[in-house]
Amino acid sequence: MNLLVIIFGLIAILAVFGTVQAFKERNLLSIIFNVVTVVVIGGFTIATVIYAGYPPQLHK
Repeated sequence: MNLLVIIFGLIAILAVFGTVQAFKERNLLSIIFNVVTVVVIGGFTIATVIYAGYPPQLHK
């Protein structure tokens, strides 16, 4: 789970940068896909951190 949180977080951060770039270029389709990616993958990241903790606890 540790690596999963890092990968999800990096994808969400890159999608934020993509959203900013899409706004500069005024590309509506890119804005939509980037915002959806930020919401979904960012939500997975936050849910994984809340559920498993960071660093994750392997044994409860």
